[in-house]
Amino acid sequence: MATLKDQLHADLTVAIKAREAVRTSTLRMVLSAITTAEVAGKVAKELTDDEVIGVLTSEAKKRREAATAFEDGGRAESAAKERAEAEVIAEYLPEQLTADEIAGLVAAAIEQTGAAGEGMKAMGKVMGVVTPQVKGRADGGALAAEVRKQLG
Repeated sequence: MATLKDQLHADLTVAIKAREAVRTSTLRMVLSAITTAEVAGKVAKELTDDEVIGVLTSEAKKRREAATAFEDGGRAESAAKERAEAEVIAEYLPEQLTADEIAGLVAAAIEQTGAAGEGMKAMGKVMGVVTPQVKGRADGGALAAEVRKQLG
């Protein structure tokens, strides 16, 4: 079975041959970020698919934030470019959870940890249980907002 990194390399080759400029530049940027993550630290290592998904999630978040900043700054063309890059990255991420699915996972985690009556003091405990379950499938900000809503 091919790894996600191998799939990215193969898709980059296809995008180059098809002369898809946005896809080519986005995949190059993502592969560069993966390589940077692999050589970060004291010892270089090959990233697992889960770690690659973490890098992709981070890159997608950067694109969303940049698009919002460009939009706020009145630079619609740059915002559209960032959104197009985010769409390419999203193709390689797992299916995103809906707000109802996130709410269900948070409710189950609150019940599991017994944090129902503790209020906001238990946020870290609940986030510690829920975060690994939604890795790469939900935005951390949306997850934290739901935990706050249910605990508060």
